[in-house]
Amino acid sequence: MRAQDTTTDLARVVRETSRLLSQDPVAAERRAREILSGHPGHADGILLLAAALRRQGKAAEARALLEPLARQPEARSDVHLELGQALASLGEHAAALAALRRAVARNSRHAAAWRALAAELSLAGLSQEADRAHAEAIRASVTDPELIEAADALLDNRLAIAERLLRQRLKRQPSDVAAIRMLAEVAARIGRYEDAERLLARALELAPGFHEARRHYALVLNRQNRSAEALAQIEQLLARNPEDVGLRNLKAAALGQIGEYEAAIALYEEVLKAHAHQPRLWMSLGHVLKTVGRKADSIAAYRRCLALAPTLGEAWWSLANLKRVSFTPEDCATMRQALTQEISEEDRFHLHFALGKAEEDAGHFAESFRHYAEGNRLRRALVHYDPEDVASHVRRCKALFSADFLRSREGGGCPAPDPIFIVGMPRAGSTLIEQILSSHPLVEGTMELPDLPAMARRLGGRQSRSDETLYPDILATLSPEELAGLGQEYLERTRVQRKTDRPFMIDKLPNNFLHVGLIRLVLPNAKIIDARRDPMGCCFSNFKQHFARGQTFSYDLRELGDYYARYVELMAHFDAVLPGYVHRVQYEDMVANTEAEVRRLLAFLGLPFDPACLRFYESRRAVRTASSEQVRQPIFQDGVDHWRHFEAWLDPLKEALVPALPQSVRASVQEKAQSA
Repeated sequence: MRAQDTTTDLARVVRETSRLLSQDPVAAERRAREILSGHPGHADGILLLAAALRRQGKAAEARALLEPLARQPEARSDVHLELGQALASLGEHAAALAALRRAVARNSRHAAAWRALAAELSLAGLSQEADRAHAEAIRASVTDPELIEAADALLDNRLAIAERLLRQRLKRQPSDVAAIRMLAEVAARIGRYEDAERLLARALELAPGFHEARRHYALVLNRQNRSAEALAQIEQLLARNPEDVGLRNLKAAALGQIGEYEAAIALYEEVLKAHAHQPRLWMSLGHVLKTVGRKADSIAAYRRCLALAPTLGEAWWSLANLKRVSFTPEDCATMRQALTQEISEEDRFHLHFALGKAEEDAGHFAESFRHYAEGNRLRRALVHYDPEDVASHVRRCKALFSADFLRSREGGGCPAPDPIFIVGMPRAGSTLIEQILSSHPLVEGTMELPDLPAMARRLGGRQSRSDETLYPDILATLSPEELAGLGQEYLERTRVQRKTDRPFMIDKLPNNFLHVGLIRLVLPNAKIIDARRDPMGCCFSNFKQHFARGQTFSYDLRELGDYYARYVELMAHFDAVLPGYVHRVQYEDMVANTEAEVRRLLAFLGLPFDPACLRFYESRRAVRTASSEQVRQPIFQDGVDHWRHFEAWLDPLKEALVPALPQSVRASVQEKAQSA
């Protein structure tokens, strides 16, 4: 009986010590050593001691304790999980992955092991495996048959079924935090981040200690450019687990999003001291270094990444995207070799874009176009884009924003004159205009801000792609006070991007041309600049550019030409109903006669001429777009007609562009299409 009592007492002490781990690992270590002093070699005591040591940053000591345990045939899943986490803390990521895979193999219902595996897979760039591990973690965390069925659907990416099951569950049990968390996962996967945010906020209201929900909440906030709010959540999580590499990586990304680039660089460098073998961390560091103009350091970071992961396509494309980097024959051979291996579709299309750039630089235009076309084909298969969505939006804007409608709303909206919107197509010179204007002492450059499209999505109230959006027509129902509130909301949301006391700020998201009417109603004193470039040069520049996110229209020549034509159509409408409201800067004119165009631009903005605007390339401000290196040099003309090297393959683009082409060109394109 005494032996049984002793066993019962020991089990109780083990449970109590386990609960201490997250709150006070020093006390947990002391209790674990007491267990082992009375019961030498006790497996649970060793595991607890190792876990306490790891949480204090003593991962090497933890590993020394765990490896003998893990070699025993009967070693439990918990042992392999703790060993995997210790190895990850030591930067031994291949061994960590192996240990974590053993953990889930031993117990497929171990949610914490699946979560740790998902985090390690994400760091390794194995995004598809990571998504699956994350879904397995959700399934393992629930025991209710109804939630298991929903989790199975989520795991198999049957999102519509998962959503239906979860909504049915929440109608009956609206406070079920597990169901709320899973529904947020569904919403995030289909890009409904506002819905995901709302659901996760509710889950945390009901269960503040639901740490996985908080982690996902931080991620969703950051994806919506709500990075300051994301950082508040990340700090709460890091207070529990300050050595969590995934959280520190997310924190660095969020710091970069709000323009705290030096802090982001410092954090990446700190994490890399312990995790120097993580290629994606080097790549992330390279991205921030590029943004702040440290080109040589950026290249070195990308090269370090590729030394560790030669098939990582995004790193090759990141080098190519510096525009002024030339690949060596050895580089090209490595990329071609990578394409012969079993790699992800993401790596594959990035490699094709990078090789397209390499062959273009070498003057091998047919081979270059072959790579660009294949990269675009692969990328197009992975994104959702329906040209009719844009066509419908343009029709509805033209119907709603008549001259009479706009006149009837004059005097409404937020009167602040701060924002300067640069709209148009990507690759049309918007970064050049931003760099010129941000060299003026009264104007602050920020970045491509997603806040206006987020506002439009919210107004649209769309729950799924099959739903009809209420935007822009809903704007006709809003009062002057509501419109003013939206303008003020935009200013508040973008305030985190402003680092100076300059009175004017730039939002250069090109796609905001779709929201000129919204801008007019909510911020009537804002200025709008249309960055316009020759349609062929602009569109082909888009076709050979892989965008990190968005711009889903750019991966097919016909869809690209159609999008450009819709853009021209909508801007022509606003020229007609609001004459002089939008100022157009033609890229080719800016290149040919810079000073005259700069003076004309500043006059439109009501700003005095400043010679610094002509020395824009001397500015050391951070630039986050594909043109970051180009705008750090004087204007050059060699890219204006570069598309002509590829003209033989661009007939589909020309045909789609017909409505936007000059009359003289339009006739010849139509004639050629008819004869073909």
